[in-house]
Amino acid sequence: MSQFIFEIRLCLSCGLRYPVEKNHQYSVRCPHCLGETKIISEKIIHEEEKTRSKINKENKFVRAVLLDNIRSAFNVGSILRSADGLGFDQVYLCGITPKPDNEAVQKTSLGAQDSIQWSYHKNAVELVESLKVAGWKVFALEEDKKAIEISKQILLNTENCLLILGSEITGVDNELLNLCDKIFYIPMQGEKRSLNVAIAFSIAAFVLN
Repeated sequence: MSQFIFEIRLCLSCGLRYPVEKNHQYSVRCPHCLGETKIISEKIIHEEEKTRSKINKENKFVRAVLLDNIRSAFNVGSILRSADGLGFDQVYLCGITPKPDNEAVQKTSLGAQDSIQWSYHKNAVELVESLKVAGWKVFALEEDKKAIEISKQILLNTENCLLILGSEITGVDNELLNLCDKIFYIPMQGEKRSLNVAIAFSIAAFVLN
């Protein structure tokens, strides 16, 4: 088990209150105004080493997410982290989606690229066709006339399942939608009609879990 000690510091000049790792080279001066600071308290963070089977131990079915032509490396890293945290077994990266060797992906994945299986594929349609032949159920998260509201009543743990996310601009490829068993949408209540793709995945993965 790893242990990290953080100091909660208060700037004596501007009043900024912030955490910083103990003995960090920049811990004494305020990051906002460079004023002198004092320690308010300390917080110890324990990071437990955890291992788990890449296949769900309870039912032995695989749950995977496919990222097709996701442009933002930060979104990809965030999805890798969420996929691992929410118990997914595999991430398929397709098209122009950045791979985990990208520095920006690593910045938001926080090491998840090392704890969840991932693979890269140039053609998402060919990949999904092969998974369908192997008996997988395929779903997509997309605004579409055939889409149904996402619901807890639909689970991704009854057979090998794939959830597809598409480009932030153009959405899920129409050919991929044609291969889907179901298409889901997240109901929106404000003026904005869509969510950031990484946020949308986290919501969908939690609801379908």
